[in-house]
Amino acid sequence: MDQPAQTETIVAVATAPGRGGVGIVRLSGPAARQIGEAMIATTGAATAGLPAPRVATLAKFHDGTGAVLDEGLVLSFPAPHSYTGEDVLELHGHGGPVVLEALVARAIELGARRANPGEFTLRAFLNEKLDLVQAEAVADLIDAGSLAAARAAVRSLQGEFSRRVHELTEALIELRIWIEAAIDFPEEEIDFLADRALASRLTALRERFASVLRSAEQGRVLRDGMTVVIAGRPNAGKSSLLNALAGHDAAIVTPLAGTTRDVLRERIAIDGMPLHVIDTAGLRSLEDDAADVVEAEGIRRARIEMARADRILFVIDTHTDPQAQAWQDERANLPVDVAVTLLLNKIDAVAPEHAAQSEAQIRARMRAGDAVLAISARTGAGMETLRHHLKSCMGYDAAAGTVSARARHLDALRRAETHAEEAVRQLVEARAGELVAEELRRAQQALNEITGEFHADDLLGRIFGSFCIGK
Repeated sequence: MDQPAQTETIVAVATAPGRGGVGIVRLSGPAARQIGEAMIATTGAATAGLPAPRVATLAKFHDGTGAVLDEGLVLSFPAPHSYTGEDVLELHGHGGPVVLEALVARAIELGARRANPGEFTLRAFLNEKLDLVQAEAVADLIDAGSLAAARAAVRSLQGEFSRRVHELTEALIELRIWIEAAIDFPEEEIDFLADRALASRLTALRERFASVLRSAEQGRVLRDGMTVVIAGRPNAGKSSLLNALAGHDAAIVTPLAGTTRDVLRERIAIDGMPLHVIDTAGLRSLEDDAADVVEAEGIRRARIEMARADRILFVIDTHTDPQAQAWQDERANLPVDVAVTLLLNKIDAVAPEHAAQSEAQIRARMRAGDAVLAISARTGAGMETLRHHLKSCMGYDAAAGTVSARARHLDALRRAETHAEEAVRQLVEARAGELVAEELRRAQQALNEITGEFHADDLLGRIFGSFCIGK
């Protein structure tokens, strides 16, 4: 998307499509006030004048012949104290599509043009009213599917995420100054690269990266949803679990083992939190005679999906495998960086005391970050606990520090962290000041991409092109 010409005045309906009690037409640009005065003026009058800034005033909106199109409130926001940093005018009329389109058409007659998607917020960014993270948070707040996601978006909109990124950037800049001093003044008796304070600062920087990444990763899950892969042995109840979570028969369920041969995907919401559930073929050794070519391909795809997941739901048939041996056999093949929730299924077929004993024994063998839950996908026992567990994993009860984040933010943070790690390696192993400085420069450049201090026009186009018209 090309950057808008700042000499143009844009107009759009700022409220959601459809009918409503109130509809808002928004204008921004140098001619916004002039257009507003012409729309309020009656036939033969030079101007009706606009109300005082930020004072809602009742007015009639006229077409080119002087006929009244609608009656409502006028709000004026002179530059630079407006959302876009330009002169902004809002006409609050009745929320009928025909009426709103008539007001937009009249504004266009008077010299405005229709706004592109996200162009109001793009102008706010270009006029330094918002940085890029805050601009994206506007869209995230509008699209929030839960209160936790909305709160995270508000924190980013208020600059919390940007502040943390700026703190990381400042820490990088200080380190770069330190390193540059070691390069520019090699005749000094003090060895800057051997200074313990430098190593300490690099360690502190790595801890900061870890903290910001944790918050951003949680925010990404709040915004985009969590992907969970249902895995386990054939006939463990994986497809029954998918159906129980989805609330309908999304997968075929039969007593025959190996019914699911391919990947099944279902998108559900738990209290507004988006959850992407993937059912997979039953895992077993590919050397097993029962594993034919089609099933072997299904198992291969299952392992690919597990590596991409945010969490794995590993289903155990508690009736036939009370000690979760299937999970023990598969542990070495599971992705080490993906958390696992072990689901002890079919507890309705096991005596309660035996089920409790098995759960306690299995729980003792779980690694940190993993979980164990006892359920029955057939009867629904334990399913509410599982839903609460999934909401918790998605950040439904997110900590106060969670911020709204996107995949591109995580990518930039991880690249910056990688460069910082490489800087540490170059310092410790090679004492190569020039290479340390270069890695820190690259880390800083990656961070600047997040807030938009360093950007490419095509990146701006992709970001603001996803916004709604009028925002």
